[in-house]
Amino acid sequence: MVRHIFVGIDLGDKKSVARIAVDREKSERFGFINTRSGRERMFGEVRRRAEKAGGAEIVMVYEASACGFVLRDEAVAHKIRCEVLAPTKMEKSAEQKKNKNDDRDADDLVERIRGHILAGNRLPVVWIPDLQIRDDRELTRLRTDLTEKTTQIKAQIQMLLKRFGLEKPSDTRKSWTKPYRQWLAALTDSGPLGPGTRQTLASLLRQLKSHEEEIEIMEKPIHQLACEPRHKPIVEELTQEKGVGVLTAMTFSTEIGYAGRFGRGRQMGKFSGLTPTSHESGEQSDHKGHISRQGPPRLRKMLCQASWIHIRHDKNAREFYLKLVDRNPKKKKIAIVAVMRRLAVRLWHRMRKAELEMAKAA
Repeated sequence: MVRHIFVGIDLGDKKSVARIAVDREKSERFGFINTRSGRERMFGEVRRRAEKAGGAEIVMVYEASACGFVLRDEAVAHKIRCEVLAPTKMEKSAEQKKNKNDDRDADDLVERIRGHILAGNRLPVVWIPDLQIRDDRELTRLRTDLTEKTTQIKAQIQMLLKRFGLEKPSDTRKSWTKPYRQWLAALTDSGPLGPGTRQTLASLLRQLKSHEEEIEIMEKPIHQLACEPRHKPIVEELTQEKGVGVLTAMTFSTEIGYAGRFGRGRQMGKFSGLTPTSHESGEQSDHKGHISRQGPPRLRKMLCQASWIHIRHDKNAREFYLKLVDRNPKKKKIAIVAVMRRLAVRLWHRMRKAELEMAKAA
């Protein structure tokens, strides 16, 4: 009979906790620092216990986080099975949510992997992208983050003006045009604002200029990446959809990684977090709630921006949106979410088509 060493890890930015159990025995705590040497110490401890148990098979598990897949890569290098779970699919009771700490979380992971190995229980694992996709993602994600920071700075400037009752000149129709920016720059030199507020506004304007310049710099490497053989056929296919440019195509492609991992469009909608939640209990009818918001938030932001452009340039999308708005004018957000989900599925079909053609050409 094969023996097992089950390791549940609550991975933190610095301190981490592993709970180690042999077969059905009670788990024991092992703390380590989330550094290369700290993880090696944890691997050594697990191997020592496996040898003591007569060469037991080691199975590790931890939840996906901002720490990435380094631990999983190192475990594979040590020839240790390591599963990464999706936190959004980890069902927890109300009591577990209220009494949460590193030890309990790690012990819960031990029970999940033990139930999967010994009883065949379902394990909500995530898809692990290869190193190339992870590297490509960093570029598109940085570009998205820069845009988000730019939006935040603009909001800060507008709120600062509002706190002091300042409104843009009547001859300036739109915000963030050249005349509007010249007016803002003039406020930092003289005007109704005090010296502290003028310096604050000047700092925000410098930050805004820096981020916008960085966005322009990042455009070149993203377009170069889009011309790489592994991306070019996909980008060319995705950009055939009206409202989808190179940045949108690259963001969608890198966040999805491999479209073939989804069997149908419904799974794509679920992954993007654009499907409504539901609640059905006993004789109560099925109640649809807000969207699940699972999956990459960057993907939803990109789909939202692309959907508005898609509506303006695609007749069918515009008719689809207006039909939903006419049905319930007070719920335009529901209509745009439906367009986002529809666009995500259309892009998935196109990406899958390009992948199949690339596979045939290879």
